[in-house]
Amino acid sequence: MFRDLFSAEKWEEAWDIIQSQFGTAVWETVYVTLASTAFAILIGLPLGVLLVVGDKKGIRPLPVWIMSVLNVIINILRSVPFLILMILVFPLTRAIIGTTVGTTASIVPLTIAAFPFVARLVETSLREVDPNTIEMAQSMGSSTLQIVWKVMIPESIPSLISNATIALTTILGYTAMSGIIGGGGLGKIAINYGYYRYKYLIMLVAVILLVILVQIFQSVGTFLARRTDKRLRR
Repeated sequence: MFRDLFSAEKWEEAWDIIQSQFGTAVWETVYVTLASTAFAILIGLPLGVLLVVGDKKGIRPLPVWIMSVLNVIINILRSVPFLILMILVFPLTRAIIGTTVGTTASIVPLTIAAFPFVARLVETSLREVDPNTIEMAQSMGSSTLQIVWKVMIPESIPSLISNATIALTTILGYTAMSGIIGGGGLGKIAINYGYYRYKYLIMLVAVILLVILVQIFQSVGTFLARRTDKRLRR
């Protein structure tokens, strides 16, 4: 099957496709990944804060049944495989975007799949904040909102950036699967050419580009996390 994978004919054919389609595909992948991550953070950050603040040992405990329902919803959404979730949210995607096919349409299922994950990552980061720092802010008469935005979040910025990077690279992996339902990007090329047309060299190039994008995102995230970590400045 792979005998002629690197033949001159295959390379020439692959190069024509790379020149004509891969530039757009890389842009679509980056666009969908960043947009989905932004929306997931927009939803997941407040939820993660609520999970910590509203806990029975938090600074503003909420009724147990509210926290139980919230945890169950997040756990259910995290448990549904992404391919199935994409199909389940077709009606919502159509209602928001007007279609279920295309690059922009894939942002909806990607966001829904990612925001519960982001909420748990935010929860983990905020729970790492020194309780003594929070108690000090409480003793000074700080409100719940002030403690969250001036103590908890600033103190956990390096961890939040690291976890946001994890979420970003995870969503990047999801974008490849979205090609199955018509989403654009490198995933669509890998599926259309590598799977349906048996052009494995095209699929290999798409995979290599996905790996490169992951390395870029991870390197940038690690750099920002180190720059914001006060412990490394001492």
